[in-house]
Amino acid sequence: MCGIVGVMGQSPVNQLIYDSLLLLQHRGQDAAGIATAHDQFFSMHKAHGLVRDVFRTRNMRSLPGNSGLGQVRYPTAGSSASVDEAQPFYVNAPFGITFVHNGNLTNWRELREALFKHDRRHINTNSDSEVLLNVFAHELQQASNGVTLDEHAAFEAVRAVHRRAKGAYAVIAHISSFGMVAFRDPHGIRPLCLGRHDTDAGTEWMLTSESVAITGCGFNLVRDVAPGEAIVITEDGRVSSRACAEDGREHTPCVFEYVYFARPDSVMDGVSIYDARLHMGEYLADNVAKSLRLGDIDVVMPIPDSSRPSAMQLAARLNLCYREGFIKNRYVGRTFIMPGQAVRKKSVRQKLSAIDLEFRGKNVLLVDDSIVRGTTSREIVDMARAAGAHKVFFASAAPAVRYPNVYGIDMPTQSELIATGRDTGQVAREIGADGLVYQALSDLEQALRDLNPAMQRFESSCFNGEYVTGDIDAAYLQRLSLSRGMPACSGAMAAEGEDG
Repeated sequence: MCGIVGVMGQSPVNQLIYDSLLLLQHRGQDAAGIATAHDQFFSMHKAHGLVRDVFRTRNMRSLPGNSGLGQVRYPTAGSSASVDEAQPFYVNAPFGITFVHNGNLTNWRELREALFKHDRRHINTNSDSEVLLNVFAHELQQASNGVTLDEHAAFEAVRAVHRRAKGAYAVIAHISSFGMVAFRDPHGIRPLCLGRHDTDAGTEWMLTSESVAITGCGFNLVRDVAPGEAIVITEDGRVSSRACAEDGREHTPCVFEYVYFARPDSVMDGVSIYDARLHMGEYLADNVAKSLRLGDIDVVMPIPDSSRPSAMQLAARLNLCYREGFIKNRYVGRTFIMPGQAVRKKSVRQKLSAIDLEFRGKNVLLVDDSIVRGTTSREIVDMARAAGAHKVFFASAAPAVRYPNVYGIDMPTQSELIATGRDTGQVAREIGADGLVYQALSDLEQALRDLNPAMQRFESSCFNGEYVTGDIDAAYLQRLSLSRGMPACSGAMAAEGEDG
């Protein structure tokens, strides 16, 4: 999972891109990078770490220019610790292109082989993002004959990318002396949106993963980039768009964006993330009322931060007391992506601390956004008991996670998921809870349809094992399990080589 941004400005954009990356920091804490364009040159700086640590004054001074790209990255399965796999990426032919990508190609290995054998392009990392960049560069050269680049050639290149690439991808490409080309995969799995800012010097444009980066930087949200669509913004200010997917595919955004990853102050595909999580809380409340004795619950508490809206709405709907029992240390990274079980367990204790007063002698219902490995949930239940809770119930705003996500979210292989081979009661015992309630997938999806009826189908594969690109099979799973040193699990699906 990554956060990407591109800006076509009327004045130096290095600070604007930096500020937008700070607003997208939740989407990636492993590495950050910025590339700007000036006088037919690209300048770039990227490194491991948080945005605030990667960029110093000297780095910002070395990034002149009125247009540029930025990215924050999470490391994912198969990705290298080398900074060479941090983004933006760059190729010098044709024209000179910098490139940022959020998502994961499921056929990147086949594409890499074809690039070497047929397209005569060299790939220097194991990153699927570099593969996608070179596919785009090759198709751009074909469409323009390597000589004349215009909007039509850019759209034809994107059309060819859609024919070749499988998986999830939201992309912004910056082409020297031309402008930017942004596009989204035909299913619209990963988000991308467009913002506008009118200044005395002219109009500025921003493309980014989440609307919070647009509004937080003083731009106005124009719209989301449609699935399969490409948007071209030229250096002289022309903006054009075209549907480039050859066959009509149903819009299937990743449902996990709404559950967990996106910031609550973002609007994604016409849906307020905050409002979506409130609706999830209402549906979850109805399931809690069916599954648990409400008289046994003294207080409802969220696991901060992303579950807070759902927990508040659940408590209000069931007329239960709501309290904040955990305090979050905001300087510890997300735990389910952290390597090693011992590291994850230690991180939970560093990330959360319990307020004993709120737990002592009470029956507590804890609400979290999801349960993946179960490590975090088990530690939190233990903390609640240690703080004096009499009984600890647990509710998940997401359904049971039974399959890995292959489209850019680094989840464990199926054998590592706590819900694999266990029913709800068994999972409750595994995490030490007195009772467990999962959100129903139908309710989760309906909560989003309530807010945008046009979204009828979702990429919900981590819950139901149905992969919308249609190219994930047992062999794909087997390769990933072996690459991660984990035993394969029958019927499981997983990703490899992810970088975006």
